[in-house]
Amino acid sequence: MANPQPKSKEYIRPMPADWWLKKKSFVLFMIRELTCVFVGIYALFLLVLASRLGDAEAFATTLKSPFWITLQIIALPWVVFHTVTWLNLTPKVLVIWRGEDRVPAVLIAGAHYFAWLVASVVILWIVFSCCCSCE
Repeated sequence: MANPQPKSKEYIRPMPADWWLKKKSFVLFMIRELTCVFVGIYALFLLVLASRLGDAEAFATTLKSPFWITLQIIALPWVVFHTVTWLNLTPKVLVIWRGEDRVPAVLIAGAHYFAWLVASVVILWIVFSCCCSCE
């Protein structure tokens, strides 16, 4: 019986903890990844609101809570940054061909920004039409 060859030891390249501070693109990537924490916290806020839909007083109390108001003020710029960076990535992920020509990246990203604008206007219209009809 032949001796089995010894397993070679896997080389693990040392990686310093601050590797992402070396290049601006890495820093922006890590900031974008950090924004998911704020997106998750805001999703938690929406779940709390959804759990209180049956009780109008608890729902209103939650909306007026200084904690949740502060959280929303802090989360808004981070969520907007997350959205903008996500929409800027769409032309890299979504490659569309029209015949032999590739659709320009600005058209793909622009279409997504336009959809974001339309969705925002519709949501604002719903919110303000509901608020104005309640008074």
